[in-house]
Amino acid sequence: MTGAVHTPRDGGGANRRTPRVFSGIQPSGHLTLGNYLGAMKRFVDMQESGTETIYCIVDLHAITVWQDPAALTRATRELAAGFIAAGIDPKRSVLFNQSQVPAHAELGWIFSCVARIGWLNRMTQFKDKAGKNREAASVGLYAYPTLMAADILAYHATHVPVGEDQKQHLELTRDIAIKFNQDFGVDFFPVVEPVIEGAATRVMSLRDGSKKMSKSDPSDMSRINLTDDADTIAKKIRKARTDPEPLPDSVEGLEDRPEARNLVNIYAALADTTPGAVIADHAGQQFATFKPSLADLAVAKLAPISEEMGRLMEDPAEIDRLLGHGADRAAEIAEPILARTRDIIGMVRSR
Repeated sequence: MTGAVHTPRDGGGANRRTPRVFSGIQPSGHLTLGNYLGAMKRFVDMQESGTETIYCIVDLHAITVWQDPAALTRATRELAAGFIAAGIDPKRSVLFNQSQVPAHAELGWIFSCVARIGWLNRMTQFKDKAGKNREAASVGLYAYPTLMAADILAYHATHVPVGEDQKQHLELTRDIAIKFNQDFGVDFFPVVEPVIEGAATRVMSLRDGSKKMSKSDPSDMSRINLTDDADTIAKKIRKARTDPEPLPDSVEGLEDRPEARNLVNIYAALADTTPGAVIADHAGQQFATFKPSLADLAVAKLAPISEEMGRLMEDPAEIDRLLGHGADRAAEIAEPILARTRDIIGMVRSR
């Protein structure tokens, strides 16, 4: 186990907690550049900072909509391979799949009894995902945010890197932690801080700069997959939609140019710099000049990840072993926190 488990009523308040990062990604297959820049690259940066880091493949969340079992198995292993190929070290970070640690499900139920119906009714993601036929949506899809709160608070995480689309769920997690602490007169669960930062935390489609890059888009040219080879990556960058104007001389000049802004943001995120610095270096360039530079950068950063993912996927037993080891480490942290939660709410236990 890495780091200490904290029970604040017994050992200090939330503002004195040792920093601990938690985040998760659904195993839905076909990892994209958006997953890498919006999540994995940031996860690696946090690992390298020395902060305790816990990263979860949230397969319980995945089944809120029907999944083909064989596809779910492959997607879980592919996501694990993607984490490792991107730079997550299973010895330095805790990496596991959610369903192997029962504390997530049990704490999720407890939080379902803390959260209020009105809070869940305000969740815009459920409305978006359920669409017009919300009566046919699963209860799991509706209650998704309470399980997400359990994912985070089962480890007393203090910081959670998320995209903008998950910010509302983080706010609900904070509400659940506050209400639990108030209901039972404790200072036990931390009020977590979302970490939303970076030039490309929301990567947009290469075919439409107003839409998020998505693995479900019918056009494969709209996204860069982490399994794409070097030639495919370069081809997709060269064919990305742009406008006829050259790059401006300031970031403000990108305001009404979504495709141009997207490519500049992608360049900045891949190069570990800012959009302003990219504009300063490339101001006045036509996209016929800028795109080859971006393609070279993308190939240099992404092709090694694609190659390593392919190598890892050839040994699924090793991936399973690493996930199992990570689950053991995760359970060492979560189980004492869950046990203390049971004590706080008055549940009798004989061991």
